[in-house]
Amino acid sequence: MNTTRRYQGVTVPLVTPVTARGELDEEALDRLLDFQLRAGVDGVFVLGTTGEGPSLARPQRVRMVEQTVARVAGKALVYAGIGDNSLAEAVGLADQFFAAGANVMVAFPPAYYPLTPAEIRHWFERLLDAVSGPLLIYNIPATTHVSIPLEILPALLGHPKLVGIKDSEPDPVRLEKLLRQFGDVAGFSIFIGVGSFMGQGLELGASGIVPSAGNLVPEVCREMCRSAARQDWAAVRRLAEQAHQVAQLYQRNRTLGQSLAALKAALAELGMCQPHMLPPLLECSAEERAGIRAAMERLGLLRARA
Repeated sequence: MNTTRRYQGVTVPLVTPVTARGELDEEALDRLLDFQLRAGVDGVFVLGTTGEGPSLARPQRVRMVEQTVARVAGKALVYAGIGDNSLAEAVGLADQFFAAGANVMVAFPPAYYPLTPAEIRHWFERLLDAVSGPLLIYNIPATTHVSIPLEILPALLGHPKLVGIKDSEPDPVRLEKLLRQFGDVAGFSIFIGVGSFMGQGLELGASGIVPSAGNLVPEVCREMCRSAARQDWAAVRRLAEQAHQVAQLYQRNRTLGQSLAALKAALAELGMCQPHMLPPLLECSAEERAGIRAAMERLGLLRARA
């Protein structure tokens, strides 16, 4: 694990708690954030994939960032997701989020048109020039249907606002190439977003991880990063497997959207938030929730939070 970066460690991609009417559940958000802060996470990432960011109306997104910044109160870094097919909209959101106190923008590429590497590079060059603070590139082809080519990174490296990349592409060859080529670049952090790759990524020198399982077991993910900083790779592997087992609780045999609903249902079992989802995603049925609760009991998650 590379421990020389400002942006490093465990950054948890937070779910967005909402009411049955689709409004931001601010009391639940405070509970979720307090849970993360008690665990000692390095950062929280709001409005990402796990947080259903693209499904929120713009005022909801701004309020999510405002409340997160206020509750975190400098105890962790606040990362906020942006992305749009309109460059002006993406920059406008970034301006509002920075004004609200967010520390870093996390930007995925536009997803409407099939893009060439030159077009992707041009997009991020324009975005980096226009935003007013630090930006982390977000590669997640499962949702954007765009894989950010590694060959465009040298053209972006050195930009004063580029602080790194969050890579959520499930390609182990790409992961190794990314870390071997760019893991030692000064001021460039590499965060692993694929749960099953996190232990391996830390061993190869990643700066940090962004685990959705951290919503349920932030202390496990925190210890994984601390063990990596000590180069205790046996502990890293053990903790990575533990986090993976928790992730399978809500991911196994589900689509991405279904897994997010199952994650929120698991958090509802812990009394952290309600299980409601934003359209187009659907919340889990009562039968599914019973299965999730049984799985949580087998993993000891309910006893641990009792």
